[in-house]
Amino acid sequence: MKALTLTQPWASLVAMGVKTIETRSWSTRYRGPLAIHAAVAMPPEAISFAVEERAAHGWLPPYVDLPRGAIVAVVELLACVRTEDFDPGGPTRQWEDGYGDFSPGRFAWVFAREDGRRIELPAPIPCRGALGLWDVPADVAALLPALTEAVTR
Repeated sequence: MKALTLTQPWASLVAMGVKTIETRSWSTRYRGPLAIHAAVAMPPEAISFAVEERAAHGWLPPYVDLPRGAIVAVVELLACVRTEDFDPGGPTRQWEDGYGDFSPGRFAWVFAREDGRRIELPAPIPCRGALGLWDVPADVAALLPALTEAVTR
């Protein structure tokens, strides 16, 4: 299974289904199940964002309680399109503008929005992350088969 590491609180926002689009400076041809990994590091600007989001919406736990260094969800990666060509229709883009960099020359990675194609893990699974799109280690992937089947059905 492929995985993508995100800094907190964005990894948890994906796990909760609040963030359904990840923006990156690079594209991928990969489509299908994608493990969402929460990075160990949480820079000061991410902490500030987490505190602000908690105050504004109340859906995040305190930033010190956000899981790090672990897989927190499995989603389905449906599409990867240039941000200048991206038009999700409806209010989704407005909602997500604060959760990514939609400037020209970047790519919007679109995750499935239906609950059946996104699974927040009941407990984070500790795992070492990596840059780019990476393969989940076999011992960790062995914990995910039932989840993978549910995401792809």
